[in-house]
Amino acid sequence: MKITLKDGSSKEYSEAKSVYEIAKDISEGLARAACAGEVDGEIVDLRTVLDKDCALNIITASDEEGLRVIRHTASHVLAQAVKNLFPDAKITIGPAIDDGFYYDFDSQPFSREDLDALEAEMKKIIKQGHEITRFTLPREEAIKFMKEKDEPYKVELIEELPEGEEISFYDQGGFVDLCAGPHLMSTKGVKAFKLTSSSMAYWRGDSNKARLHRIYGTAYNKKEDLKAHLERMEEAKKRDHNKLGREMELFTTVDVIGQGLPLMMPKGTKMIMKLQRWIEDLEDKEWGYVRTKTPLMAKSDLYKISGHWDHYLDGMFVLGDPEKDGEEEVMALRPMTCPFQYYVYKAKQHSYRDLPYRMGETSTLFRNEDSGEMHGLTRVRQFTISEGHNVIRPDQCEEELKACFSLNRYILKVLGLENDVTYRLSKWDPKNTEKYLGDDEYWNSTQEVLRNILVEENVPFVEADGEAAFYGPKIDIQAKNVYGKEDTMVTIQLDCAIAENFDLYYIDQNGDKIRPYIIHRTSLGCYERTLAWLIEHYAGKFPTWLCPEQVRVLPISEKYADYAKKVADELKRNDVDVTVDNRAEKIGYKIREARMDKLPYMLVVGADEEADGTVSVRSRFEGNEGVKPLSDFIDQICKEIRTKEIRVELPEEEKHR
Repeated sequence: MKITLKDGSSKEYSEAKSVYEIAKDISEGLARAACAGEVDGEIVDLRTVLDKDCALNIITASDEEGLRVIRHTASHVLAQAVKNLFPDAKITIGPAIDDGFYYDFDSQPFSREDLDALEAEMKKIIKQGHEITRFTLPREEAIKFMKEKDEPYKVELIEELPEGEEISFYDQGGFVDLCAGPHLMSTKGVKAFKLTSSSMAYWRGDSNKARLHRIYGTAYNKKEDLKAHLERMEEAKKRDHNKLGREMELFTTVDVIGQGLPLMMPKGTKMIMKLQRWIEDLEDKEWGYVRTKTPLMAKSDLYKISGHWDHYLDGMFVLGDPEKDGEEEVMALRPMTCPFQYYVYKAKQHSYRDLPYRMGETSTLFRNEDSGEMHGLTRVRQFTISEGHNVIRPDQCEEELKACFSLNRYILKVLGLENDVTYRLSKWDPKNTEKYLGDDEYWNSTQEVLRNILVEENVPFVEADGEAAFYGPKIDIQAKNVYGKEDTMVTIQLDCAIAENFDLYYIDQNGDKIRPYIIHRTSLGCYERTLAWLIEHYAGKFPTWLCPEQVRVLPISEKYADYAKKVADELKRNDVDVTVDNRAEKIGYKIREARMDKLPYMLVVGADEEADGTVSVRSRFEGNEGVKPLSDFIDQICKEIRTKEIRVELPEEEKHR
């Protein structure tokens, strides 16, 4: 057989050989570094035997897939350590994930002390250098094998596999786990790891199933890479919106109210109000939108027409018994606004001259997220979104999609977030067509329209099967949080099918009724999620226009309280958000506290300032900016707010003292 290597050279063998044997034949060093193989584009175990011509690439730790193999092996070492120290624990699943791995256990909760003990046990297992071997069993023997080991979750996984399936296992020093692989050749290959945290999880992510305990960890090939990662994670914790947002009193949560239902505190509410007013004015005054306000709930009849009842019921909060639907009135809180806005459009007849008809709404929506999925402000059960639906003629499709995309990119630029995002074309899953409206021709044509927009706009993008809405493909603008988890921030969706369901039409130049297309889009996206994004991006040091407190006036003693109030009142008259710190504290203390609160500006006032009508300006950006006439400072900050300028903060050593 002929094996073609990555560099174009080839090896020929007269007998079958494993990937590992071929790596060793190339060089001993490569074999030691090898983590897996890539055969004709497919990642395989080093133990995989090749017996025919193919292309082979040896995967090492310098490859992303090689790191995944190291982390997957580390997760099995963790499971072995848990079984050693907590024999009654039941093992479930332990995949590699971005930047690490996790393993879920049916067991007691794990404390930090437990994690430290498990790390020590893992080091013992690694030092013992167990060879990792793979073996297979027929399905029925595999079920019996795991029943004898009293591992019910593994039994459940095997029972779901088809009859006649051959099941693979990996053995490391007597610890055996059900796994498809690939794995390293020995536990010694796990060279640098750390258990980072533990949390609660549900079996299969279903809150109706067993409550489990998850251990997170990470692994690298080199200690210095692990150290760099842990330092990044420490910095991420400082920026984590779930921590920083609470410390800054932007939002909070309360158990008796419920998961995924955050309370916006006054400061966080102020920020969302600023964003909302900006977006509404931008859409209505500059981008041709009309504003609607529609109900938060509707009868099931509406969702049956839209298709949500058939395609999205599990994600909805239903008021009443769906089993008795038809016998009694069943309502549901809205998961999106589109079917409501269609009836705004239908309330009067429209000509082809009226299109595009752009409807915008600041929409409060409700989605029944799994409890295990919810996190801070990024995944919640009630949220507010800058939603809109553009009713267009087919010939307006390309132009209107480009306009929606341009609006999105303009908003990202103003917020300073344009470099944080990636773009995704979200397509249907042709292997699971029952989830979607329309046929192959519909999906192929609509996906091509969106693909052409992304190509013409010259932005790099990926394509993802199965991420489309049930009625049409999407352009999704994605961003990662500080821990690397990706979320959809903004979306544009093309829908050429739903007009039929709602009998939407316009009158063309010949007097005929024509079905329009619909663009479902957001301009900013979800306000709560965007606030979380801004907190993490700016580490709480927001642009001045967005800050809930833009200026704090600091009188150096109570004698100057009246002048401080006069300064604040003048700023308020110019729509600047200002407070006065009248506490009987030393001015140095007040300044330090204002810095800790990440304020853009502090105005120190005393006898000279009162006499001259000036303020002593200290900023987050440059430090001491000197004494200025109050009117000059007002002009400066009002321009900064009006233009939404993002001032650059100098390094501490360059600031004026």
